[in-house]
Amino acid sequence: METDRQIDLLRRALDVPAGPSSDFDLNPAFALPEGRKLRPAGVLVAFQPGPNGLDLLLTKRSSHLKHHPGQIAFPGGKVDPGDADEVAAALREAHEEVGLDPANVQVLGTLPAHETVTGFTVTPVLALIRAPFQPVPEPGEVDEVFLTPFSHVTNPVRFNIEGRRWRGQRRLYYAVPYGPYYIWGATARMLRGLAERVNG
Repeated sequence: METDRQIDLLRRALDVPAGPSSDFDLNPAFALPEGRKLRPAGVLVAFQPGPNGLDLLLTKRSSHLKHHPGQIAFPGGKVDPGDADEVAAALREAHEEVGLDPANVQVLGTLPAHETVTGFTVTPVLALIRAPFQPVPEPGEVDEVFLTPFSHVTNPVRFNIEGRRWRGQRRLYYAVPYGPYYIWGATARMLRGLAERVNG
């Protein structure tokens, strides 16, 4: 069964040795800021069974947000004082952002942290959604919740390297577009890392 095969690939991916990633990976000419203080965060990379295998849950952030408006992202956010760790933060945020009950989530493990240019060290929490649920987007923060096939986001061929000007300099980044959704930046970089692991 395709779903079982893909779940096995995810479990194996957790055992593949790999270091952390960052928004600077494709921009080696830009030195990492000296004395930077990184804030911990966690995001939920959650797959659920669909008719043709696993599907990844993603969100489209509200266009009214101050930070990253309209961008595609995993449910998640910074670690709050009440969170035990990045896993707890990812589960709490997913509950708040899309209505996903933590009891309906099976955490498989965590992937190497990703450092963002905005000063976060983000831990991707790889997980399975146990049973189908009806997403409830958080008003004012999430415009849309959608699913992307496992076969799309774990295929390195689907990823492009693109560029744009940011703070007066041209920076490169990964993108893995899916239909009308332009998945790019840190989200695409973390998915690229997963794709590399899934493919050995």
